[in-house]
Amino acid sequence: MTVETTPVHCLPVSERPSTSFLQKLRALAFFIVFNLACLMINLSQFIFLLPLRLLPFKWSRKRYEAGIRYTKGSFGCLLILMCQWFSPTSLRITFEPEGKGAVPQEVIDRIIVKDKEGRVVALDLPQKFVYIANHQVYSDWWYAWCFLYYVGQGVHKHVYITLKKSLQWVPIVGWGMQFFNFIFLARSWASDRLQLAVHLSALGKAAESQDNPLAFILYPEGTLVSKDTRPISRKFADKMGIQDMSNTLLPRSTGLLYSLRALSPRVKDLHLLDVTMVYPGIPPMGYGQNYYTLRSMFFDGIAPPALHIHLRLFDVRSLPIGDLSGTQPSEIPDISPNKHAVEVEIPESEKTTFDLWLRDLWREKDESMTRFFELGRFCKKEVAEYEIPLRLRRTREIFDAFGLLLPVTLGKMKAD
Repeated sequence: MTVETTPVHCLPVSERPSTSFLQKLRALAFFIVFNLACLMINLSQFIFLLPLRLLPFKWSRKRYEAGIRYTKGSFGCLLILMCQWFSPTSLRITFEPEGKGAVPQEVIDRIIVKDKEGRVVALDLPQKFVYIANHQVYSDWWYAWCFLYYVGQGVHKHVYITLKKSLQWVPIVGWGMQFFNFIFLARSWASDRLQLAVHLSALGKAAESQDNPLAFILYPEGTLVSKDTRPISRKFADKMGIQDMSNTLLPRSTGLLYSLRALSPRVKDLHLLDVTMVYPGIPPMGYGQNYYTLRSMFFDGIAPPALHIHLRLFDVRSLPIGDLSGTQPSEIPDISPNKHAVEVEIPESEKTTFDLWLRDLWREKDESMTRFFELGRFCKKEVAEYEIPLRLRRTREIFDAFGLLLPVTLGKMKAD
């Protein structure tokens, strides 16, 4: 007679065995390595890049921007390296075969890039997109950045996210995020909507003119699914006379709509990448933070065995984001009181239309998660699954993860 043991990752963190001595050593090593790398990346920004930013020359600005892309890529490599060394896992990717955001098999065959041994090493997805996903665990941000490492030839160097304004002065991390040109919001929509539109318009215009990738990450639910946020979503659903979600929260469409309206006129081939992510071990209706925390994954070394990622892809031109015919793509919207800015002045009817579209998409996402819990797959029918271990592709990227090759990168530019 055999006794089946519940895998540790399926147990709530509070019910797991006490931390072993080996786990404590792992935690110490992670703390030292991760913080040392963050410090070195940030110091390289201050030492090598800040002086370039202060110089009033085009060549210095060009080198500064290239250096920022390098350090942003360094941080992306660091996230992968921390998974590789302290919390090994892999991405298991599927594509929507029918309905909204479907990706035909012939397109998937072009997207999946394999090496000579037949292993998936990259995803040849569009290089300019807005990334949206369900939000269960704080590590969603971490794994989203890791996912972007495998998109194209370096989309992880062109990531942009929104953060609370209070975080911009957090030592090292906050300073680094300022260098990365992330968008800091005060959580007051009256002012944030204007800043978001201006910032994203400038980013989109720059990406298009320089032909650089652009990945803007946004979580429409706005917060994690938890015992505190679930009742708020249910209360809003009751107020609106609609059904609440089971595995997600009702999405907030406003921030996404403003983002797409700011970017779409300035980025010709802008896409929307919709991601549904499921962590093994979290039961239906369970709360992710009870099973996965950054501490449990990287200090205790209890990683999800795999991250199940389901992709839908949309051309933004096909989405109901409203009338943008009055936009001046070559200009940044003027948000002064006496000026008219199409990007931020959205008729209520257009807001309602987009809100219904996003809610319908989210309901399909919610249903696909229920299907995954019941059948082990997101789709009604079996589809191909592609696995990518979270590992750096080149040994030299270990040095990149610590920002050590920034002088070399800048030196090559000078030689050119």
